[in-house]
Amino acid sequence: MPERELRNRVVRIASDKVDGKEGTVGEKDTSANGTTVRGSAACVVPLGDAGREKALEGFRKPYDIPDEFPEMSAVLGVIPKHCFEKPLTTSLSYMFASLFLTVSLPVLAWKTLPTPDVTSPVSVLCWLVYAFWEGTIATGCWVVAHECGHNAFCENKYIQDSIGFVLHSALLVPYFSWQRSHAVHHSRTNHLTEGETHVPETTCEGDSGIAKLRLFDWIGEDAFAVVNLFNHLVLGWPAYLLTGATGSPARGFSNHFVPSNDALFPGNWKAKVLASDVGIVAVLFALYEWSVVYGATQVVALYALPYLFVNMWLVLYTWLQHTDVDVPHFDARNWTWLKGAFMTIDRPYPQPFDWLHHKIGSTHVAHHICSRIPHYHAREATDAIKKAFPEYYLYDPTPIVPAMWRVAKTCVATTPEGDRHYYTNPTATPEPASE
Repeated sequence: MPERELRNRVVRIASDKVDGKEGTVGEKDTSANGTTVRGSAACVVPLGDAGREKALEGFRKPYDIPDEFPEMSAVLGVIPKHCFEKPLTTSLSYMFASLFLTVSLPVLAWKTLPTPDVTSPVSVLCWLVYAFWEGTIATGCWVVAHECGHNAFCENKYIQDSIGFVLHSALLVPYFSWQRSHAVHHSRTNHLTEGETHVPETTCEGDSGIAKLRLFDWIGEDAFAVVNLFNHLVLGWPAYLLTGATGSPARGFSNHFVPSNDALFPGNWKAKVLASDVGIVAVLFALYEWSVVYGATQVVALYALPYLFVNMWLVLYTWLQHTDVDVPHFDARNWTWLKGAFMTIDRPYPQPFDWLHHKIGSTHVAHHICSRIPHYHAREATDAIKKAFPEYYLYDPTPIVPAMWRVAKTCVATTPEGDRHYYTNPTATPEPASE
């Protein structure tokens, strides 16, 4: 019997037991619209193969992810050697390009756009369009600092940490704090309990996953998607920095400005967190002085509004890179580093976004295989990995907006299907038992 069919059969047997065919584990609650919301974790209905095919219909077929994975040395061995090279001059050229565009657009906007006025629809529209594009362009600087944090900018650690510290601090990102938490994310990608950022709520332990399923059932699929998008794209970044929201349930509450979480910020990382705070305080003071000299309106229009779009982009990337209905998470018994790294999705971000963001979303599989590869070699590394290991390489041709909507409305909480944990939601229906 194929492994996938066996997994679904195991899940169906568990569901049969819950429904009373072999004893009752928990009662079912049925809402007014007829959707079944299970009363305990054991009763949650998985999407199964049919549910995943339905969710992906019109875009692609579900991934058929193998059970066995190659050796890390074999994967790294197919990447051309020069892809690991990171000449300072090349990295600086991309940095200066992003920096020039980021600084030039506000100057141009302030000279050409109408004076910011919340009572004028034309002014509001103009400044919102500006904020979107300035935030989009500034995300390129964010990506450059992200590469510095990965030791992918140059061979000199002091140069790249200095550049990363300045760029991230300017965007109110605590450089060393996030460098550490992001490294943990890479070290535990798609680990069900030890992952970092966008760790899914589960129906296996606690009630958080069940609560989300009930919310979905209460407000409906589309309303849940809107709430999910708002929580991620607007509240997600500050919530993560301040409370560790969507971080590891095993490590618990964390704060990127106060190094109280010993599991996330051990040893000398505590001093680095405080050093990051110095950068943030310096930028906040500069913003205050800016507002004193030129007025708060200018600061809000030129900096604060674009800042919100920078946050939106970085959360969107990290969310969609490892989340979809057919991308599993693994518990401690079944997770391995390379298995987690391959649970990364390359997506077709259109131009000019992919160029402005240094291909961070379209070459992210290679980035997780080796985060020391600079972005300007990532496409070549991606092609090599895809050619050598096509059965492991995950690419989703779904356009970004439909993909975002699908993830927002269907990826509610994970439930086990055999030795994997897939997302499910209250629209899932039990698959009929095969003869």
